[in-house]
Amino acid sequence: MSYEKVKQAKDIIVGTKQTVKALKRGAVKEVIVAKDADPGIASEVIQTANEMQVPLFYVDSMKRLGKACEIDVGAATVAIAN
Repeated sequence: MSYEKVKQAKDIIVGTKQTVKALKRGAVKEVIVAKDADPGIASEVIQTANEMQVPLFYVDSMKRLGKACEIDVGAATVAIAN
């Protein structure tokens, strides 16, 4: 389901640093995190999303999440912008 959300979203933010910055600006309506992402990488996004009270969704695969974003590499986190 969340892969489809990413594919259909008009404005996505790919990557951990960019997602954290967007969360802090209040520009994110939901965050998708790959379960197979390195916990050290994803933890800052998860913590910031929780602090900003932004809904978190999980998907199984970084590779499939990257593909949904139309990039050639895996994506640990993706934000759907407001």
